[in-house]
Amino acid sequence: MEITRRQLLTRCTQLLVLTGTAAAALEKNGEPPGPGGTYHMADHWWGMMIDIEKCIGCGNCVRACSKENNVPEGYFRTWVERYQVTEDWEHPKVDSPDGAINGFPANTDPNVKSFFVPKLCNHCADSPCVQVCPVGATFVSPDGVVLVDPDYCLGCRYCIQACPYGCRYFHPEKHIADKCTLCYHRITQGLTTACCEACPTGARRLCDLKDPKDPVHEFLRNNMVHVLKPQMATGAKVYYNNLDGSVR
Repeated sequence: MEITRRQLLTRCTQLLVLTGTAAAALEKNGEPPGPGGTYHMADHWWGMMIDIEKCIGCGNCVRACSKENNVPEGYFRTWVERYQVTEDWEHPKVDSPDGAINGFPANTDPNVKSFFVPKLCNHCADSPCVQVCPVGATFVSPDGVVLVDPDYCLGCRYCIQACPYGCRYFHPEKHIADKCTLCYHRITQGLTTACCEACPTGARRLCDLKDPKDPVHEFLRNNMVHVLKPQMATGAKVYYNNLDGSVR
């Protein structure tokens, strides 16, 4: 079949339009391009490991997160709490997360156990915030990251109230729910999160639970690992090593 130059150009233009439409739809559905266009969400299931014994409460993770994600002043996507446990272990003292910004003073009382607990969105597999969102603005991506679609969020704050970990806040400028995204724009490009990258002791580690070569599997087998508020049965994917029972 013969085809004229005009017909060829017309068909090429139509093909480019269709390709562009498909790419836009793919991006709208949440499939990020990834490095070299090789990222596939179904191949990953993201979480984080936190080693309590390695956290020194320096606050580098908090500052890196705020800078990377343009977190408004006075709000946090991640923070660090200091616990001081004495004989009254059922009621430990918790310092304000604001202290994480400038670091904590050293504990000088030998009779008091002091340790730090970094906190963030737990990216639950059975997330309560997803369940209460009336319009589906809060959702779990196919690679296990709980996200908020700013175009659909009504600002009703139901998800903020439903989060058992207090990890969400109402953005004062965008007027939508906001929280940790596990630096989704970074991890889909083959990078780690800003907080993990900034940690000087390696207390935080991004992990891919679907990757059989990820060190998380050996870590989970060989350590006493817990999640926060396990009684909530949320399927939390932030795992803590050596987490004191007074925190859980």
